[in-house]
Amino acid sequence: MSGYALNSTDWVVIGAGLLTIVWLNYYFFASTKASGLAAASDDGVQEITVVVEGGYTPSTVKAKVGQKLRIVFDRRETSSCSEEVTIPDFNVRTFLPAHEKTNVEITPQNAGVHEFACGMGMLHGKIIVTEQAAKSND
Repeated sequence: MSGYALNSTDWVVIGAGLLTIVWLNYYFFASTKASGLAAASDDGVQEITVVVEGGYTPSTVKAKVGQKLRIVFDRRETSSCSEEVTIPDFNVRTFLPAHEKTNVEITPQNAGVHEFACGMGMLHGKIIVTEQAAKSND
């Protein structure tokens, strides 16, 4: 019975394949990207721009309860994975045209964490909603 012996080229290919698998899993599932605080715009709406390019940047959006939040998704690619964003807690499912900005507006009524993702569920982000700071009576 003759067996097949792996040569050095085989080991290089196997190693490269394993490294690619590890990198893809880290990139799509374990990496954390910067978080961003939504700033009040001229009309009093909290607003933040999220760049869509191989993921969401920032991938964490911070907002306040009871104030309208406008997330401007700036899609800078044509990958089919990023052509849609879903925010299940707010019943949002929106198409994001390539190389365009798309506004998504929600008004969070409760503090908590709300996940968003691409239509394929491979790109992930979250909205962290906190209570408003107590007003002082000075």
